[in-house]
Amino acid sequence: MARYTEASCRLCRREGMKLFLKGDRCYTGKCAMAKRAYAPGQHGQNNRKKVSNYGEQLREKQKVKRIYGLLETQFYNLFEKADKMPGKSGENLLSLLERRLDNTVYRMGLANSRKEARQLVTHGHFILNGHKVDIPSLLVKVGDVIEVKEGSRSSAKFKGFVEAAIRTAPKWLEADLANMKARVVAIPDREDIDLEVSEHLIVELYSK
Repeated sequence: MARYTEASCRLCRREGMKLFLKGDRCYTGKCAMAKRAYAPGQHGQNNRKKVSNYGEQLREKQKVKRIYGLLETQFYNLFEKADKMPGKSGENLLSLLERRLDNTVYRMGLANSRKEARQLVTHGHFILNGHKVDIPSLLVKVGDVIEVKEGSRSSAKFKGFVEAAIRTAPKWLEADLANMKARVVAIPDREDIDLEVSEHLIVELYSK
């Protein structure tokens, strides 16, 4: 499967905002956006070209895709699902993205980035409702309980997440970080999603 393999910080600079792709580093002065808050490339500092409506819509889609680490087909399929749901398609899309298991693990504070959360889920470190799960794209629902499996709780990595506790879980999660578990208590809505994105531009792009 195709994956972006170049420097993650270039993506943040291209989108003009922190996408929190490198975990702890993004919260320090070492973050590329703190040093070079302009687009990468030879003309990054002098790029004053007017962006078209299509360009704005495309950049917003790329931004959200990169935040959650999805490929185009995965992202579009999720949009189609969101578009068939009641309510606003853009808000539905963000809610579905938040409910992915890898993002849920990240929101619990048991990974430094969504990429790391995806790796941890794939390697089988988590249990969902008492059953081992290794599918990062699985969508959690109200009542689901996610926890680190017994054999992984003693690892230095997970102990480090608990000790650091750099993020507070959103209100749609009832998190118990000390015991490395959380329960989904609500479907995330737009107010719960702390991303500076204009989701309506993505809807406009896919509606052409």
